[in-house]
Amino acid sequence: MPHTSITQLLGSRWIERFESAMIVVGVVGPFATLPQIIKLYFTHTQHAGGQSLVTWSLYSILSLLWCLYGLVESKPAIYLGNGLSLVMNLLMMAGILHHAGMTF
Repeated sequence: MPHTSITQLLGSRWIERFESAMIVVGVVGPFATLPQIIKLYFTHTQHAGGQSLVTWSLYSILSLLWCLYGLVESKPAIYLGNGLSLVMNLLMMAGILHHAGMTF
């Protein structure tokens, strides 16, 4: 059976719509971290020590790498979403450091 691309199967118009939808998902998705950020900075600052600085640092590194990859490949759905994720992850790291100091 010959190799068939997803574009050939679905059509380029569908792929363009899907790409547009994924840009929206990439922008909206990182905002799922907002409740965590609000708790960390405003409502539950005393629980900052319960957050893992190592985990949020790794999330930041991964978001940075994916953002760079998206820029290299010129894929807005990748670099926009991961750029916003990077900002959110860095906010989490800053909040943990501010309220709890160096924790694991």
